[in-house]
Amino acid sequence: MYEEENNKLHSKSQTVSSDSTLDSAVTGGDIDYLPPQEVPDQDLYHSHSWWTTYVFSQDAKYIGVQYALTAVGTGLLGLVLSWLMRLQLAFPGLGLLEPGAYYQFVTMHGMIMVVYLLTALFLGGFGNYLIPLMCGSRDMAFPYVNMLSYWSFVLAVVVLLASFFVPGGPTGAGWTLYPPQAITAGTPGYNGGIVLMLISLILFVAGFTMGGLNYIVTILQLRTRGMTLMRMPLTIWGIFTATVLAMFAFPALLVGCLMMTLDSLLGTSFFMPAMVSLGETLDYEGGSPILFQHLFWFFGHPEVYIVALPAFGIVSDLLSIHARKTIFGYRMMVWAIVGIGALSFFVWAHHMYVSGMNPWFGFFFATTTLIIAVPTAIKVYNWILTLWKANIQLTLPMLFSLAFIVTFLNGGLTGLFLGNVTVDVPLSDTYFVVAHFHMVMGIAPILVIFGAIYHWFPLITGRFLHEGMGKFHFWVTFIGSYAIYFPMHYQGFVGVPRRYFEIYESPYIETSTISLNIFITIAALIVGFAQLVFLYNIILSARAGKPSPKNPWKANSLEWLTPEMPPEHGNFGKELPKVYRWAYDFSVPGAKEDYITQTTPPSAVINAKVEQS
Repeated sequence: MYEEENNKLHSKSQTVSSDSTLDSAVTGGDIDYLPPQEVPDQDLYHSHSWWTTYVFSQDAKYIGVQYALTAVGTGLLGLVLSWLMRLQLAFPGLGLLEPGAYYQFVTMHGMIMVVYLLTALFLGGFGNYLIPLMCGSRDMAFPYVNMLSYWSFVLAVVVLLASFFVPGGPTGAGWTLYPPQAITAGTPGYNGGIVLMLISLILFVAGFTMGGLNYIVTILQLRTRGMTLMRMPLTIWGIFTATVLAMFAFPALLVGCLMMTLDSLLGTSFFMPAMVSLGETLDYEGGSPILFQHLFWFFGHPEVYIVALPAFGIVSDLLSIHARKTIFGYRMMVWAIVGIGALSFFVWAHHMYVSGMNPWFGFFFATTTLIIAVPTAIKVYNWILTLWKANIQLTLPMLFSLAFIVTFLNGGLTGLFLGNVTVDVPLSDTYFVVAHFHMVMGIAPILVIFGAIYHWFPLITGRFLHEGMGKFHFWVTFIGSYAIYFPMHYQGFVGVPRRYFEIYESPYIETSTISLNIFITIAALIVGFAQLVFLYNIILSARAGKPSPKNPWKANSLEWLTPEMPPEHGNFGKELPKVYRWAYDFSVPGAKEDYITQTTPPSAVINAKVEQS
């Protein structure tokens, strides 16, 4: 009898919640029904000392901040390395860098920015801070394991930086670490440097595996009452899908690193063919360098979306909040994120068109590359339609979000060039690839990171960032980035090769490229200075910034609805919130305000026409 009645109530609740227009004659009672909580409330460990609060914290919010600070600190090193590389290219006659040092800096810059900055910041930083808050949970499912994942990341960074101090310095094999070059004499850091790089990546994967399992379990099991999957903010969908990608893609990198470590230290021949080096026949035989390329890019292309998908989710939320408009096509956006994630595992070999693989492989991967553009284009269309006739507020988060759309669109269109085999082959080793990669994988996600920091900084600190310095930071970064990378497209078309430590006038290279290198370098230094202004803004505003009211952006999602701001350990006080709707009820006709929070029950907005997920 009880089960029958409960099923009736549940069925009625589902019918009501899926209806786009609530009947004004229905009041109270059953329309506010939520199923009972399935998972018992968490029993958290509360810290008792400074060390357990700020250093070895088990609070996901502190761990998220720790991830962010460590990633940004490592990223600053990558920024300095890029300055030195650009100065060498602009003024080769100065002899600022030796060839070996240049290739070492290229390698470390690339790996730091892709893995230790972007991946760690999006998943480790934003993931840890936002997942429990946006899902309505008190913390991650396994707080202690979460702490271990951060310290594994720190250990990975320490090992990576240690490679600067070993004999021969860090590896100069390029950030893709291709064998046999990577572990063969003549390559900078072929001995100690490459081994430390590989060990660092192994530690990073181990740490992320712990963190990734935490994210997945928390999202699937610890959502609060009423928080169905189709009521989750798109930020969580982006982070969740990226985490699943990483759990499938990182093992390929792990295996590749382990096998190359054995090739280097024990003389195995997983990737090393029979070869002669410096006039001597080496002991290797039978290995396949192409195998490593397959393993690396099976990780490497999903890695693009491990960074991009959280950015897609975050920018969707920022656009909706700061345009005061319902996100267009929520379900389509969710399925586009999932579709991009699935397809990302079938396009990796478009990085390998020049490797000599079978032409039919080229045909297959060129086709899948074009197919993955479809769900990506859907997201761009939906962002534009979200902005259509919206009440756009030109706040700093909105400015960075708009800049992201433009930049990502530009970078994506150049990707269509490189997805075609016949176009990619002549462009593959030119600055066109550098321009495309940095626009779509570097600048675009970083613009989202900046927008997210300006958006959630009041939540983290209770203060606003300085708007004047913020606008200076935005305009210099946005315009400066195009001043850096747009000329590189031209350089690629005229045949300027990448990975060369100096470019001089020759019959094969246009004279204009020499002056362009100077222009690009000046722009890079100016943009780098703007990032230092941004860091100064963060430090100053965290201590003496303008105090923020609670929920300053008038957002709907749960992170802004905590009893305290910044949220304390446990997030939501004595009782977890109850969710009755999705996170995008903005400018609803009939509502008292232009937003309706996720915790507002249907009976409180009975005359408002809302879209229920």
